[in-house]
Formats: sequence, C-alpha cells, structure tokens
Amino acid sequence: MEKEEIVDSQECSRINGVQDQYSDGKAAKVWNLYIGGNKRTNEYSDYITNVLRKHSVVTVLDAACGTGVDSVLLIEAGFKVSSLDASDKMLKYARKLRWQRHKEEANFDDWQIGEGDWLDLDNCEDTVIHPEEGYDCVVCIGNSFAHLPDFNGDQGTHRLAISNFHKMLKPGGILIIDHRNYDHIIQHGKLPNSTSRLYYQGDRIHKIKTSVLHVDGECTMITLDYEIDISGCGFNDASDLMREKEDGSVIPVSQFRLSYYPHTRPKFDALLKGVFGSDAEHDILPDFQENPEEGYVPSFFVHVIKRK
Repeated sequence: MEKEEIVDSQECSRINGVQDQYSDGKAAKVWNLYIGGNKRTNEYSDYITNVLRKHSVVTVLDAACGTGVDSVLLIEAGFKVSSLDASDKMLKYARKLRWQRHKEEANFDDWQIGEGDWLDLDNCEDTVIHPEEGYDCVVCIGNSFAHLPDFNGDQGTHRLAISNFHKMLKPGGILIIDHRNYDHIIQHGKLPNSTSRLYYQGDRIHKIKTSVLHVDGECTMITLDYEIDISGCGFNDASDLMREKEDGSVIPVSQFRLSYYPHTRPKFDALLKGVFGSDAEHDILPDFQENPEEGYVPSFFVHVIKRK
C-alpha cells in the first residue's frame, strides 16, 4: 500500500448534509464481493449480539445500513430493526434482500428501510417511523461515520450527527459506532496489518491504495482506492481494467474510491463525551474484542456509549 498526498476529486451527490460517495453505483455493484457476503457478519455476529443483549436491547436503528448485511444479522438474532442510509444505490440492494427474505421469514415484513440524513434524522424517508420513546440502540458501524466531512473545520457537523444519534435513543439506550484505526494510518501511511479485517472479509480484494492528505501539517483526509477482482461474476464490461496477480494470471477489476475523515481515537472519544457527557458509560472494543492480546494493533475501534 502506498502513501500519497492528494486531494480527492470524486464527485459526490448529497442528501442535505451527508454526502453519498456511492452515487455512481460502482461500489454498490461489488460491495458483497468486497465484504465477503456472510463471511463479514460471521466475523463479529457473536460480539455485537452479546453487547446488545447485555444492554437488554430490543429496538435498533441501523443508521448506516448500506446493502443491509448488518440489519439482516440483527433481524435473524431477534431484534426489531429500522434501517437508514444516505445512498439510494446501496438501499436498492437492501430492499431487494428484504423482498427475498420476507417470503421465507415473517419477521422480515417488519423491517423498515429508508433514505436518511444523519444531520436531520427527524425528516428521513417516511418508510421509517421512529418509536416515540426512542430506540434501545443506534448502530453506525463499518467505518461509515468517517464518510461525513468536517465542512467548517471545527467538527461541528460531526457533533450535530452524534447529537442526533443521541436524541434517537431512549434513556439508557446505547450508541455503537466505530472508525478505522486512523492513528495507525496517519503514522504509517497504510492500513494496519491486523489479524482481523473485521468487516471486510472478501477474498476478491486485489489491491487497496492508501492516500493521506495533509493541510498545514495536519491530516484532513484519508482516501482509499479499491480494486476488486470481478472475474466470473457476470457483470464486467470493456471499461474494466485488467490486472496481473502474483501467480501471473490476469483478471478484470472494478475500481472505486472512498474518502474519509481521519478520526483519531482521542478526538473521537472527546467527540462522544462532548455529547453524551464526560461521565457517560463508555467502552472501547478494538475489533469488538474486550481483552485483546498485548501489542495487538486493531483495524477498527468500536465504541459503545450509553445515554444517561
């Protein structure tokens, strides 16, 4: 993986404040190849369901549902789930999945899915009706929160989004939210070589190039350029690039680029405590592990913080 200093030139559409970096459909098309389908949720399903049951959770707002894989995990585990995402391209796959599953299992009929903006959660698509008493849990995982830019350079946008998550919770409810190990990425210019890739288990990841943007000596953006092996998948076309693998074989790849705000752990801790309160119950789970081995370098930091 390489380290560069670049300015991301990707065109992004918006739903009010939250940018939709998936609007061109490139990432959505190959997302299941990237995350590894069910291999993704198998990696951490016990961890997240144990956290939810520990806090007596029944109702969940999946605030960054994407194609719906985590929502399905939670529905299968018996939780009542409402799902939002800023990308209509990703939601198309979630709705298709709901249609396929509802014919098999009745509880999928109750799965609410809609387009929503973290900066205005009260006015999301009317297919999602928030419970008056609030949710037991809001989930925003898979490094999703890092897609939200810092529009004014003061993290005011981030505080507003966290505040809106807080408002969606009933007293005693929990927010589960994560971010990549940006401390490591900023220091080393590449993703951690962790034994756990957690969310991204696909065996078709050909290459991920890491780019780090600094402005006045401070890291302001991380961009990842992805190449996914799409050989034999039936949706490659003449515009796809060809790449040589280590074994000498040549494969077609689909490319997409995603940019992220580099949340360091100390600053993200302060962001959460600034909204939930300095005395809020707050656990940090490296790659969902409560007791990682000494010296373990996580890919993600997962925060569980409770509303008082």
